[in-house]
Amino acid sequence: MSNAQPIAEDRVPDGARPPSRTRQLAAASIGNAVEWYDWYAYSFLAVYFADQVFPKGAGNSLVPLLSTFAVFAVGFFMRPVGGLLMGAVADRRGRRTALTVTILLMGGGSLLVALTPTYAAAGLLAPVVLVLARLVQGLSVGGEFAASTTFLVESAGPGRRGLFSSFQYISTTIGQLLASGIGALLAALLTDDQMGRWGWRIAFLGGALLSLLGLWIRRGAQETLAPVRDGEPAERPGLFEALRRYPRQSLLICGITAGGTLAYYTWTTYLPTYAQVNAGFDKGDALLVGTLSLAFFAVLQPLGGLLSDRIGRKPLLLTFALGFAVLAVPLLHLVTDAFASLLLVQCVGMVLLTGYTAVAAAVNAEIFPARVRAAGIGFPYSATVALFGGTAPYVGTWFKQAGHPDLFPWYVSALCLVSFVVYLTLPETARRPLER
Repeated sequence: MSNAQPIAEDRVPDGARPPSRTRQLAAASIGNAVEWYDWYAYSFLAVYFADQVFPKGAGNSLVPLLSTFAVFAVGFFMRPVGGLLMGAVADRRGRRTALTVTILLMGGGSLLVALTPTYAAAGLLAPVVLVLARLVQGLSVGGEFAASTTFLVESAGPGRRGLFSSFQYISTTIGQLLASGIGALLAALLTDDQMGRWGWRIAFLGGALLSLLGLWIRRGAQETLAPVRDGEPAERPGLFEALRRYPRQSLLICGITAGGTLAYYTWTTYLPTYAQVNAGFDKGDALLVGTLSLAFFAVLQPLGGLLSDRIGRKPLLLTFALGFAVLAVPLLHLVTDAFASLLLVQCVGMVLLTGYTAVAAAVNAEIFPARVRAAGIGFPYSATVALFGGTAPYVGTWFKQAGHPDLFPWYVSALCLVSFVVYLTLPETARRPLER
């Protein structure tokens, strides 16, 4: 049985009542779902607003889409900054403070996307506004993972860190599901012309409003960062203290994340677009398949988290990495313009992916002590996601434009093999107490 630290008297002020675990889960998960709805709405609706914001290249219809995914990647490269800065806020001022700031930034970025002018109306100002909005959202989402990961795992009871960890991707998936579902609904109700002219803006305006809801819910959360005990040093951790004092752990975060983030963004975000540009799949049907597979994925997460609490984190991680290393190429080659083929490929990938997503938050949090946990996770994790996850749609579309679409599946397979080697070296942390 795990000796994980619960949220108990030593984690709240003297005389205060320990917070309900259900309330803690709700505060983290609902706010996180709103954050990721705002983030993912961009990728699901890119095919509709690309032509509005970017001009077409001479005779090449992929130029606007490629440019839009380049901005998607630019937003990811702001995530390490957010992970570092918001992680430091979480370690210095508390997890709840950081979670409040991140959701405010995300709502503002979503509103800015909704108000982005067209290229025809504003010229170069249009892509500049879009880039600025994604930079703000990238800063937010980089800090969100660091703060919410530490908050969730520190809120867990004995032997339940894996289960609580899974809520990171349950809520992330709910956010994706909302984005995909609303995108599919708008596509069903509106014509392609209406979606391209103004329909896509509705989704981003809704995201800005949902951010206010998430902010209100998070006000009820209680802090999980333990107060400084008598006799302990009171100075707050430096901005780069985690990197300086724990370089091995920082590199481990990169290795743990590399294959997982590429597989994750390929299967949950880019696959509908991959099917459209490589197999001629219908836009609306691709969004519907994405929505169905994401619902299936959300159901799998707590099962994976519970299993990891019982048998450990490593077996799930190794199954994920080896599965993708072997099956990524044949699975992506099975994608055709048939509805059933894309749904099958996406659901098989979701089963394998759960071995990573259900335990990633727990594994990351179990590597660092509480004093630098948020910043220690935030920077290396977000930097790796930016390098491999955020560029997945761009790299896949670029391979297609270059005439080598078959290389992208091999790229996914190779990086998952690298992570498999890293997982072999990891110690099992499921039954270790959470370091304070």
